[in-house]
Amino acid sequence: MENQAFNKKSLLLIIVASLGYFVDIYDILLFSIVRQASLTSLGVAPEQSLDVGLSILNWQVGGLILGGILWGAIGDKKGRLSVLFFSILLYSLANFLNGYIVSVEQYKWCRFIAGIGLAGELGAGITIVSEIMSKQKRGYGTMIISSVGMLGAVFAAIIGLNLPWQTAYKIGGILGFLLLALRFGVAESGMYQHMKQQSRVPKGNFFYLFANRTRFIKYLKCILIGLPTYFIVGLLLTGAPELVKTVFNLEVEPTLVAKLVIVTYTAIAIADVGCSWLSQKLQSRRIPLLLFLGISLVGTLLILFFPITQMEQVYVIFSILGCSIGFWAVMMSNATEQFGTNIRAMATTTVPNFIRGLLIPMTFIFQALKPGLGIQYSLAIVGIPVILMGIYAAYSSEETFNKDLDYVE
Repeated sequence: MENQAFNKKSLLLIIVASLGYFVDIYDILLFSIVRQASLTSLGVAPEQSLDVGLSILNWQVGGLILGGILWGAIGDKKGRLSVLFFSILLYSLANFLNGYIVSVEQYKWCRFIAGIGLAGELGAGITIVSEIMSKQKRGYGTMIISSVGMLGAVFAAIIGLNLPWQTAYKIGGILGFLLLALRFGVAESGMYQHMKQQSRVPKGNFFYLFANRTRFIKYLKCILIGLPTYFIVGLLLTGAPELVKTVFNLEVEPTLVAKLVIVTYTAIAIADVGCSWLSQKLQSRRIPLLLFLGISLVGTLLILFFPITQMEQVYVIFSILGCSIGFWAVMMSNATEQFGTNIRAMATTTVPNFIRGLLIPMTFIFQALKPGLGIQYSLAIVGIPVILMGIYAAYSSEETFNKDLDYVE
């Protein structure tokens, strides 16, 4: 079954998936930006803000992991479009209700439900775009989705800095509801329809990814390739104020994290275009992944060990770090292309959410090391091995650029 190149059908789908990922990133980053203001208004003491915030974040990550498995199964059993509709609906409701919470417990539940909803949209969108577009053009589709989506972080920073936190969450919900109107013009993947008719083929079974050693290792490599992105935006970006204050001895302004979010995610969005273009020109997923992961390693060493004496250097290095992880689109294309149609949605949906979920053990190790080693060396001990594992995973992965995706496992 031949895929389609750019046409009206694929263009509408790319628009829906791109805007869906925009709202996805907006929501995920918004909590980090409004955490302090929202928890203060709920009566949380300043000295408890970080611990309570991490607890709420863990609830959201738990929702992402659970939702990844749930939507992956639905996407392979019932269709990719059903995931697009119901995941967007769920996180839109959760976000809108988040604007009316009056307690930390309500905050946790809203973030958990939002996490479940947020887990489905990206994987379903990338899967269906990859299935309806030609193998020569599908990389451009994922490039647009990822680049537009990353700008949601910039929008979150602008909204979070200038409007009340309740309004910021309501805006996220309204954006999702508006997006649902576009969803009705999108058609299902023909490749999925063809697979659906094969009754004896196992569909959407999460444990099927672990059924044999080769498939499991392939799946694990997809996760390891993307893990450095969440070390950088999760640990380095979050820990930037403490790093700037205690290691560089510079004054920390209250809006530092929001400004670094704008700088870093703008760089990611721009670099995503560059990395995807390079992938198309080289007709390779592996080479751009290796190149950008190498830059990630250099950027991490710079922010941790370069003698920084002024804030401008911090912004420059975080822009380099942002560029270095602008391989998300190519990473998602690689993950999608590694698996057959019957488990493709499951793999593509769970990979990014397990990457997000692994931020929890990375954070735990970092917090355990920090009292004895300090923030600088604790970040190095966590981050450098993570990036090196990503480099090895990319180097040893199958090249999938021209791979025909119309098959089952």
